[in-house]
Amino acid sequence: MTTYTALPIPPSVLKELRSADDAGRRMVPVTDEEGGAPLRCCLRRGAPGERIALVSYAPLRRWAAQTGAEPGAYDEQGPVFVHAEECAGPQPGGHPFAGAHRTVRRYSAEGHILGGELVAAPDDEAFRNAFDDPAVALVHVRAVEYGCFLYEVRRPSA
Repeated sequence: MTTYTALPIPPSVLKELRSADDAGRRMVPVTDEEGGAPLRCCLRRGAPGERIALVSYAPLRRWAAQTGAEPGAYDEQGPVFVHAEECAGPQPGGHPFAGAHRTVRRYSAEGHILGGELVAAPDDEAFRNAFDDPAVALVHVRAVEYGCFLYEVRRPSA
């Protein structure tokens, strides 16, 4: 039985985003007074009082640069919350940001959208359904309410 891994934004990319984000803007840290921001660096909700930043991130563009894909018009960037300073990263296992409807958006090896599915909560079954299509190379899990990127899951290696 395959277990699918939620991938946070890699530490090397976070370092870049904390200097200048994918829209070329400098990071502006703030104190999250209330907590609850979905942090893409450690795949958890922020706690009250943590220093965070909202940065522009282009996950498909960065994946394409690694794989040689040409996403064309499917390349997009959007806002994501990260810790303003380096953090410990995610705890292993589980599916982050559970307990809410999410969209599992499928992408081909070329970086083109192959469809998506609204799921009650992302789990191994949702990812197994996505990867049952051999043309699917990776999926993005996105928030329904704003469409924001939450995390990526890649096709498991054979």
